[in-house]
Amino acid sequence: MTDDKQNNKVLVLGAGIVGICNALALREKGFEVTLIDKNEPSDATSYGNAGVISPWACIPQSMPGLWKKVPKWLLDPSGPLSIRWSYLPQMAPWLVEFLKSGHPKRLPAISDAMLTLNRPNLDLYKQLLQGTGAEDLIKDCYYLYVSRNPSGINLTSLEWKLRKERGVPFEQISGNEAKDLEPDLSPDIQSAAIIKSQGRTVNPGRLGKVLAAKAMGLGVSFLKAEITKITPNDRNGYDVLTDQGTQNANSVVLTAGVWSANLLKKLGVRVSLEAERGYHLVFKDPGVTLTNSILDSDNKFVSSSMEMGMRSAGTAEFAGIDAPPDYRRAQVFKKHAKSLFPKLNTDSVDEWMGRRPSPPDSVPYIGEVPGFPRLFYGFGHGHLGLTGAPMTARMITALVSNEPLNIDMTPYRLDRFNKP
Repeated sequence: MTDDKQNNKVLVLGAGIVGICNALALREKGFEVTLIDKNEPSDATSYGNAGVISPWACIPQSMPGLWKKVPKWLLDPSGPLSIRWSYLPQMAPWLVEFLKSGHPKRLPAISDAMLTLNRPNLDLYKQLLQGTGAEDLIKDCYYLYVSRNPSGINLTSLEWKLRKERGVPFEQISGNEAKDLEPDLSPDIQSAAIIKSQGRTVNPGRLGKVLAAKAMGLGVSFLKAEITKITPNDRNGYDVLTDQGTQNANSVVLTAGVWSANLLKKLGVRVSLEAERGYHLVFKDPGVTLTNSILDSDNKFVSSSMEMGMRSAGTAEFAGIDAPPDYRRAQVFKKHAKSLFPKLNTDSVDEWMGRRPSPPDSVPYIGEVPGFPRLFYGFGHGHLGLTGAPMTARMITALVSNEPLNIDMTPYRLDRFNKP
């Protein structure tokens, strides 16, 4: 790496957990790093997830036969999926690619790409937190799948076969064994499974802020500004236009989540990405305590105990980036969570909505923008941004540093859905 100051400077655009981990990794590599976001670090999408850190995550959202369930979900106001019909024509191209991604022949490669990215991250988070005084933000746990149907958790199904082929440590347990693990579970639970060697954070927003503080303590600069445009300059670098002036650097890393697509569009670069809006409800005085992350496979949401209470999160809503929230989507968790945890106190709650940056195949976009040397990208993690952030940062830092990367980057290419 050259000593030239301009070549040593990197702008990281977007201060969610992916951008924070990138800024930290690049700074530890010796780069001069400025992190830019209109929000404070870890205040947007990264704040509101279910806290799951899943090193074994390898199952995409699109699976064979999923389309058969969609009409029923859409007709159920408390179901796991909502589409604002006026938005459907706009998302149709993405939806076509989403359904194609669920073809059985495509699943093994997709699962492999997901696992490659996600596998190291629980250990990486523990390394990143060492010495911060906040090591207890990460807990070891199981990922507990539960159903009220005796055959609701079927380990012979395709998703569990994909996991088994990749060495995921899981086992079937009975409903009673699930209740032994989590005494506050409903007696209606009839079938369950655990994925072992998992992790969770007790405060996703604070986790990001701790790592951002660590990065700034090492010399990363933070600029609170709205990014409006990326423009190549005549110095073989880039000007980044913001409402607080123009920043420039030889290298730029785009980690702006759902807003990344619009910034690339201004450069003439197309990317298939949807804002898959998710909601959560925090039960502030829950009266129940969970040791593990719990997935209600009947109602498709995850619950976990956190510093601020018990958080239930999930659902998917497609309405574009800027449509106002429909907090009825959050309030449905009252009914679902009370069904899962009968002793749950639902009197005091906080509601929230965030925007997951979702590619059609659940594989994030990571690499260098074709035709734009040293403009790198790391976004599109969908439901797995928290899980995938540290390894994404390692991959991008290797690319920025021109260091060998013993990973096939083809599955993460930005242009993989573009028609010739």
